[in-house]
Amino acid sequence: MKKTLIIFARAPRLGQGKRRLAAGMGSLAAWRFQRWALNRALRRLSRDPRWTCRLATTGGTVKLPRGLQQFPQSRGDLGQRMDQAMRGHGPGPVVLVGTDVPDIAPRHIAAAFKALDTHDAVFGPATDGGYWLVGLRGRPARPDIFSKMRWSSPDTLENSLSRFRSRFSYSLLETLTDIDDAESLARWRAQQRTLLRGA
Repeated sequence: MKKTLIIFARAPRLGQGKRRLAAGMGSLAAWRFQRWALNRALRRLSRDPRWTCRLATTGGTVKLPRGLQQFPQSRGDLGQRMDQAMRGHGPGPVVLVGTDVPDIAPRHIAAAFKALDTHDAVFGPATDGGYWLVGLRGRPARPDIFSKMRWSSPDTLENSLSRFRSRFSYSLLETLTDIDDAESLARWRAQQRTLLRGA
């Protein structure tokens, strides 16, 4: 069945979104990062022939490369919007990622779809206790992992996993850094400089 990757994003608008990041570095710098991160994710992930990529946006539309589909996120909290985006794609496996993790690469998406060959779900853990990727196998019975969740907490991933253990199987990918504030962005940039020096 067709594999679908959904990039879940807020359209970059100055003064909108990334409030925690803007509080530490200003609205203009936060907007520049948001725009850069979205473009980086689209450039890296959207053209891979192994899956169909769709962009789910809130806060407006985004200028896209030719051939990439865009659709608006539904109303509701984060969990409701993610759930609707993943349910509306068709019967095959679906993987959803945000744009706040600059290290996401095609190999991560390929690993997620491979994990869904033998598991009901896959998660990419983030260093802050959340997750940067979630994927579900296409099947009639989908686990409920999004409703009544406490988002942006150190226990977000653990709370989601707790809903699986009795009925569904899951796999975990490598842990990556989610950029939510100026401190996490500074740490990520320092890691990049270290990697460049060691290359």
